[in-house]
Amino acid sequence: MAKYEAVIGLEVHVQVRTKSKMFTRVAAGYGQPENTLTDPVVLALPGTLPVMNKTALDAIIKAGLMLGCEIAPVCKWDRKNYFYPDSPKNYQISQYDQPICLGGGVEIELPGPSRNVMGEHKVIPLTRIHLEEDVGKLNHGAHESLVDYNRAGTPLMEIVSEPALGSGEEAYAYLTALRAAMVQGDISDCDMEKGQMRCDANISIRPVGAKTLGTKVELKNLNSISYVRDGIDHEIKRQIAVVESGGAIVQETRDYDGLTGASQSLRSKEMAHDYRYFPDPDLMPVVVDEAWKQRLRATCPELPFARQRRYFETFDLPFTITSVLVWDSALAAFFEETVKLAGAPRAQAVGNWIINDLLREMKAAGITLAEARARPDHLAALVVMVESGELLNPAAREVFAAMFVSGEMPAVIADRLGLRSQPADTDELELWCREAIAGNAKAAAEFRAGKASAINGLKGPVMKASRGKANPQLVDETLRRLLAAE
Repeated sequence: MAKYEAVIGLEVHVQVRTKSKMFTRVAAGYGQPENTLTDPVVLALPGTLPVMNKTALDAIIKAGLMLGCEIAPVCKWDRKNYFYPDSPKNYQISQYDQPICLGGGVEIELPGPSRNVMGEHKVIPLTRIHLEEDVGKLNHGAHESLVDYNRAGTPLMEIVSEPALGSGEEAYAYLTALRAAMVQGDISDCDMEKGQMRCDANISIRPVGAKTLGTKVELKNLNSISYVRDGIDHEIKRQIAVVESGGAIVQETRDYDGLTGASQSLRSKEMAHDYRYFPDPDLMPVVVDEAWKQRLRATCPELPFARQRRYFETFDLPFTITSVLVWDSALAAFFEETVKLAGAPRAQAVGNWIINDLLREMKAAGITLAEARARPDHLAALVVMVESGELLNPAAREVFAAMFVSGEMPAVIADRLGLRSQPADTDELELWCREAIAGNAKAAAEFRAGKASAINGLKGPVMKASRGKANPQLVDETLRRLLAAE
């Protein structure tokens, strides 16, 4: 039995996708030449004043509504004072004691006993979400460090969870769900490689059953969701080893290297009062009225787990299908449009074609869903043809492959290739079955002796004789009747 339990809180920074920066009109972006996305406000030249970006305010209010936060009627801006080369002003405009979003939570799913089974769901409570400006980026060389201010001033949300996570796996699930919400809400692309989503983890351990929190250690430079999971698990083991060897945990910030799986101390952890927060004298408080909230609430998307529950209830879809569809809003929309055309009773068939065939062909072709020539009307028509018996499964897969490449409707392809299923003449079908029995005496004898699966050895020759167009159910019935009569 474990002697210690971990208590983990995450601070996630998400860059808001806007055309301009938080307090100036200069463009926000990524991948431009160093220090080209700057202006006098970003560089903090004397006499410059900030002007708020309302699009960024819309985004954080929308994020708060999606995650069930209380939206503050009034919030203000504060200066977080510190000296570091990445901040030209020597302070960061942020929110301290009056953030715009309070409370809320992120629903997560823990891994089930297998990939095909739903896991446990829980809600990780949030402390707050506040808006601030991003800082520049330091590029470290062998003999010097250079600063690029292109990122400085970009609107940045900080989403702070309660210390309510217990493992690296839970943190992984939390970040997966949070990223899906931000992407599907059209708030951020959350590309961690581009710094659009960054995560710091505060980790402590305590004896199982204890109520007080242990000394926390902040883990930084976790630049992928997998590294967050691995870094947390590494830090939990490190802290347990320190305590069990008689040592004490020191409050500090540590750097985790995802490639080597090792961490090292960076600095002692600052406290909030070290930053000397005070209200920014150049910015007025923000008043959020009900009309503003209602306008943004109307744009909030259905979150993945809510969509999954709806698919369970409305279409009776299995977990294996919903667990693929709900994480991609475009794929979910494709599914729903296809079901609308094909009919709700065919939803499971539609889902199977999408997750097994459409996604496979897209991956092989290296294209996105928007680039695929096979659209909902194509797939709906194919599903209807299969259900009606016009196309048998092998022929349907051949039609789908051609449809994916050409964008033709399935009926056109089936007619051109001669793949439509044709009801065979009863006498002709019986002749094929008798020939199969005569030519496969061993399989026939095994079936008569009680080996039910032996009949499959007889079906193949019949389907081959019919060029794949015989109805499998009629083939099965005819073979069983002839075998029973002899």
